[in-house]
Amino acid sequence: MAEKRYWPPPPHVPDCRTEGPYKCPWPSLPEAQRKRERERAPQILRAPARWASPQKACSMWELRSIAFSRAVLAEFLATLLFVFFGLGSALNWPQALPSVLQIAMAFGLSIGTLVQALGHISGAHINPAVTVACLVGCHVSFLRAIFYVAAQLLGAVAGAALLHEITPAEIRGDLAINALNHNTTAGQAVTVELFLTLQLVLCIFASTDERRGDNLGSPALSIGFSVTLGHLLGIYYTGCSMNPARSLAPAVVTGKFDDHWVFWIGPLVGAILGSLLYNYVLFPSAKSLSERLAVLKGLEPDTDWEEREVRRRQSVELHSPQSPPRGSKA
Repeated sequence: MAEKRYWPPPPHVPDCRTEGPYKCPWPSLPEAQRKRERERAPQILRAPARWASPQKACSMWELRSIAFSRAVLAEFLATLLFVFFGLGSALNWPQALPSVLQIAMAFGLSIGTLVQALGHISGAHINPAVTVACLVGCHVSFLRAIFYVAAQLLGAVAGAALLHEITPAEIRGDLAINALNHNTTAGQAVTVELFLTLQLVLCIFASTDERRGDNLGSPALSIGFSVTLGHLLGIYYTGCSMNPARSLAPAVVTGKFDDHWVFWIGPLVGAILGSLLYNYVLFPSAKSLSERLAVLKGLEPDTDWEEREVRRRQSVELHSPQSPPRGSKA
């Protein structure tokens, strides 16, 4: 039988079975030649080949990472502490009834403190809505988002249960559960929660964006102020959730789930809208579609990922309008 020939001949595809889609498939070549091969076949490095090893092509590598386990534990601990201090500030002690300002400051200071303390470990989402926003913006993988949300919900319930057990029965009441106030309808409550979470997500993305050259403030302080701002308004309508974990925790402990869906739909929709606005409309990233998909799948980064990220940021700065230095005359 005559040998089949194809024209043009198919390009040579290196064998990635041993190195994985995000490892260099030419370990024996010189570095200069390796870079030329990457430029000629970038799709091999940025997306899993159909013949790649299943262990490398999936996101299971995160499960074997100690840093990932620490991040999940940090989310559990941070949400536990946030719910414990936040709900504790809203309990009705006879000798000192809480004010709206006190509750708002307690929630805001809790978030600011925890972001400063644990942000470098897990990102300090402390909120399923924030994790979903990061997922929509292609900042975390599906696997990490699932583990984060599970840790946040468990941590929140643990924090509420701890507060319930250490507080006298006549004081703990319903543990400051979220509820519709002053004849607020479900539709109005969803709308309020949507906008409260929208401003929070915009603040989080803007204050932690490494592409900004004018970001001289503290992200922890900015995010804490954003949470405080939301409570100053939202308490009058819904008790202010902005966080499904914060709403779920007292509901589970007390067994009261009246209008509970409001505190999931409102924050989640607001978080998704905020992520879409910031990451794709107001300040879109220069990442390619394949790179975004790689993040969502949790693929192990390329060996030259940091170098390419630096070049991308330099390109963004070059083509972005430059603001004059502070103190200079326009």
